[in-house]
Amino acid sequence: METALSDVVILDLTHYLAGPYGAMLLADLGARVIKVEPPGPRAREGFGKYSFKGQDAYFLSTNRNKKGIVLDLKSEKGKQVFYDLVKKADVVFDNYRYGVTTKLGVDYETLNRVNPRIICCSITGFGASGPYRDRPAYDLVIQAISGGMSITGEPGRPPVRSGIAIADQGAGVISALGIMAALHQRERTGRGQKVETSLLESHVSLLVYEAAYYFVSGIVPGPIGSGHRTISAYGTYKTKDDYIVIANPEGYDIGFLFRAIGREDLITDPRFDTAEKRSINREDLKAILQEAFKARTAVEWLDILTRGNVPCAPVNSLDKGLSDPQVLARDMVITVDYAGGGQIRQVGNPIKLSETPSDVRKQFFSPPIQGQHSEEVLIDLLGYSKERVEELKKEKVI
Repeated sequence: METALSDVVILDLTHYLAGPYGAMLLADLGARVIKVEPPGPRAREGFGKYSFKGQDAYFLSTNRNKKGIVLDLKSEKGKQVFYDLVKKADVVFDNYRYGVTTKLGVDYETLNRVNPRIICCSITGFGASGPYRDRPAYDLVIQAISGGMSITGEPGRPPVRSGIAIADQGAGVISALGIMAALHQRERTGRGQKVETSLLESHVSLLVYEAAYYFVSGIVPGPIGSGHRTISAYGTYKTKDDYIVIANPEGYDIGFLFRAIGREDLITDPRFDTAEKRSINREDLKAILQEAFKARTAVEWLDILTRGNVPCAPVNSLDKGLSDPQVLARDMVITVDYAGGGQIRQVGNPIKLSETPSDVRKQFFSPPIQGQHSEEVLIDLLGYSKERVEELKKEKVI
């Protein structure tokens, strides 16, 4: 079946989360992604309750739709095999610490001499320049240093990280976007290029309007829980039995909310009859709303609010979120036959294309077992003989 990226070959050197996630998004869209792993035990091996068939669920979650090969890039023969792959590839994708690609001889400058059309995408922790360039980085470190962690959580409580690894996964999405831009530009020029981002740059870019508020006001923000700095009714409320959220923006008719809770009088209340007054008197407004919501259950309120055209939702636990009918209707939970036996459930791809492919559910296949496709890739893609492949296996190059 023809897919959006059917003719694109990506060599995936990434590990952990940010890079593998970005490469998987492209693999879901049809790119031929070849995951290149070193020989020997890897972090992909899983133990305990988050293991499936001996494989780490973390690894499985970001590596579907990829072919897997083992290749020792520290050996000269392994490096030569990699250069042969680069000649056939469109993209080399890594998230090594800064300087590692140069040490391994897989940096853009080297690979560009092998294939001038190659696109090399690198995700580092802090970027290729600056005083922190050589530091190690993880999602938590980036959430903290960027300022994002300082505005997460409840006022007066210790800072907390986002429950989602947003620095890692954000960098994965942004790197995939950069690769697509570079592929498009290559169609015009015939030349590849280097694509760079970092966990820090990607995460800072996501500060968007919080940074804008600071830039124009000079006010350093703190955490605001589930509330919003400029929207008064926005937030979490306790009903008779559970929590719900209301996301009533100021550009939206506040009357919908007031009528839904049976307090139409608030529309003309001098404390709340303009957006500015509601912002000034937000604590009074939230107290009134909270008192109203105590009268009914979450299910009752969600029905009333939805019929009243008020943006709202239950605060779902993860199991409920992943079984929500809208989530399921959009194929955001999929089942994949695992190469090692059995089936695994995963989150789906959020990008839906009308033509390529028409039915994404038929496209997904298992994350690879380590080295599962080494022979297939070297024979089919590079034209190596079976004898040469066997020799490389004996020498532990692959």
